[in-house]
Amino acid sequence: MAEEKHHHHHLFGHHKEEEKPEEVKPVEEPEEKHHHGLFGHHKEEVEAPKTAEDYEEEAKHHKHREKLGELGVAAAGAYALHEKKEAKKDPEHKNRHKMEEHIAEAVAVSVGGYALHEHHDKKEAEKEEEEASGKKHHHLF
Repeated sequence: MAEEKHHHHHLFGHHKEEEKPEEVKPVEEPEEKHHHGLFGHHKEEVEAPKTAEDYEEEAKHHKHREKLGELGVAAAGAYALHEKKEAKKDPEHKNRHKMEEHIAEAVAVSVGGYALHEHHDKKEAEKEEEEASGKKHHHLF
């Protein structure tokens, strides 16, 4: 019988036993500071001080994301209610509908937390904008 070649399936494709990986040489680090982020390398850059306009733009950005979070809460809540009604109408698949209802409820709560986080970030950016532009409100009462 002819000798058969065996190969194994790995997470990222085929790996034949006969093939050996090349020796990996360490890469010399450059002088610049950098760190590994979730999606690759990020170089640390020195940023110029933020202006009032920068904080205003940041506040708009957080406001937009807050509104998206609110829409997500509404959508997930509506889907949870839909699945609750489906569980009553379709007793044969009741467990599936209940599970999807609970998942949608969890998503609604999570997205609500995200919207609240963005709300706080928006308020912080607005406060920093006031401080940067020199508009400090003094509340006496």
